[in-house]
Amino acid sequence: MFRACLVGVLVLLAATVSAQSPVPLPATDVTSADVTAFLNALPRNAVSDKAIRTVDVGGYRVGVFGVFRPKSVTGDANVHKTRTSEIYYMLDGAATLVTGGTLKDPKLAPNSTTNLRGSGIEGGVTRRLTKGDIVVIPGNTPHWWSNLEGDISYLIFRPDPEGRMPLK
Repeated sequence: MFRACLVGVLVLLAATVSAQSPVPLPATDVTSADVTAFLNALPRNAVSDKAIRTVDVGGYRVGVFGVFRPKSVTGDANVHKTRTSEIYYMLDGAATLVTGGTLKDPKLAPNSTTNLRGSGIEGGVTRRLTKGDIVVIPGNTPHWWSNLEGDISYLIFRPDPEGRMPLK
């Protein structure tokens, strides 16, 4: 299921670019084994959001990120002041995600000029995500894991029209 989702997202993004790009670009594979090995190597005592692969798809970049988030580590609400959207695909666990609304107590994140963090979100839409669920979060949209039922792991697909993500 996860591989079909990954392929579907990448095909959709590639189709958008191919309509703009006269020369076809090579495809990039991220296998199930790649994802599993990557996630298994992440630390279990911290929130990890790291690039598995980031590629130039002809005018913008697309990143595939792996995330492990332990229940024991609370997280801030976030808003990324960019046009980069995020597509979450839940691999394991269950948690409550809030999107939209207004960031409470916003502050610039350390070492960033575009990411704000806050203590929560006022308003917004609350939903429970479990294995296999997908949610698309547009750029500039506050988002926050308000409750984790246990450890969670998920993939984030980030189409980056600004080309800010380093290639990997």
